[in-house]
Amino acid sequence: MTKDSKLYKDAMKVLKETSRTFYIPITLLGRTLKKTVGSAYLCMRAIDEIEDHEELDNDVISSLLRQTAELLKTSFDEKAYKKIIAPYQEQLPEVSIRLGDWIQVCPEEIRQTVQNYTATMAGGMADWADRNWQVKTPEDLDDYTYYVAGLVGELLSDIWKWYDNTETDPELAIGFGRGLQAVNILRNQEEDYEERGVNFVPEGWGREEVFNYARKNLALADEYMKDIQTKRIKWFCKIPLELAKKTLAVMESGREKMTRDEVEETVEEVTKE
Repeated sequence: MTKDSKLYKDAMKVLKETSRTFYIPITLLGRTLKKTVGSAYLCMRAIDEIEDHEELDNDVISSLLRQTAELLKTSFDEKAYKKIIAPYQEQLPEVSIRLGDWIQVCPEEIRQTVQNYTATMAGGMADWADRNWQVKTPEDLDDYTYYVAGLVGELLSDIWKWYDNTETDPELAIGFGRGLQAVNILRNQEEDYEERGVNFVPEGWGREEVFNYARKNLALADEYMKDIQTKRIKWFCKIPLELAKKTLAVMESGREKMTRDEVEETVEEVTKE
């Protein structure tokens, strides 16, 4: 097995271990897009795991993210990255430690684009670590969801354009990301507060306002979908969108999450269209 083949195999393995929402849609893409989107997901997940780390102090998280962002803006220096994370090697997960590997999986023509978006995400997350993730206003919520999810939508739009000239609206793409993140906020609200002491709900808002925020942004995602004609890209986007919509409905009915059977039925419904 060549080094590239082994890295690709490792990437798919770690992707399966770390992604509840995107692993199945990514496997439905063709090989070029699978490598590109898989790499992008793992790079951003590497950053996200640092941001979410329950044992590291906020100043450490912020410093790690800012230093990593600087490395991502140019040709990534893996030795420098290893030196930065060395003091925290035992605490960080594999997906974060192997950031350099995930970058190598990405096709070279779009690699720097993936790095640039990941760098922007890291910088934004560092700012929120400095603020202890305390969302006070709806504008704060928009800012937070942009850096952790809206950017993903923007990057995917650039990837579709690079791959087969698919044109999508970046603002709708941001809304798509925000909608998915709002569903995550609703699902993890108690856990986030009890385990990390963080609150992503604006002051004066209850769960209904967050539900409305999610619905508003998922409606933008529906508009985003209208520009996509490539079948496998459409599958990739529609599966998490439909899962998000159904998760909202499930939570509104008083249940915590969808069953495995319901998830599998949703995937089957989308891929039969």
